[in-house]
Parts: sequence; C-alpha cells; structure tokens
Amino acid sequence: MSTAPESAVASSKSTQAFKNCFGCRLISGGGLILSGAYVFHAARRVMRQGAPTSMGTVAQITFAACVAAWGLVIITDPVGKSQKKTA
Repeated sequence: MSTAPESAVASSKSTQAFKNCFGCRLISGGGLILSGAYVFHAARRVMRQGAPTSMGTVAQITFAACVAAWGLVIITDPVGKSQKKTA
C-alpha cells in the first residue's frame, strides 16, 4: 500500500530535477528553436522559388514562430519566478 505514495514522490522529484537542470532546458529549448528555424526556412524556400503565398505557407510560418517561442519559454523558465503581490 505504500508504493503509490512513493511513486508519486519519485515522479515529483524527477520533474523537479528537470525544471532545475539548466543544461536540460537549454538542449530542449534550443532543439525547439532550431526546429522552428527549419520550418521557417522551408516555408521561405517555397516563397523564394516564386510560388504564390498560400494559407499553407502562412500556417507554416506561424507554426515556426510558435515553436521557436515555446523553445524560448522553456529556456527562460518563467514558471515560479514571479512573486505574489502582498497588500
């Protein structure tokens, strides 16, 4: 019966270690930023070849910006850094 609380504690320790590991955040965030750059480059390549801008190309560029922003959020780790305002 004591295995359930122990597994919950082990799970929270592993997620806590990931949040505190700057190298882990840098690698995963950098990977997302590079993925966004790759998608953006693929969309720009189609536009450079003279093809008209379609909704698909706009969606690719938007998706690339979102993925890159997600990578920046992971690197900066804003969760838990703001302090509650006291009255």
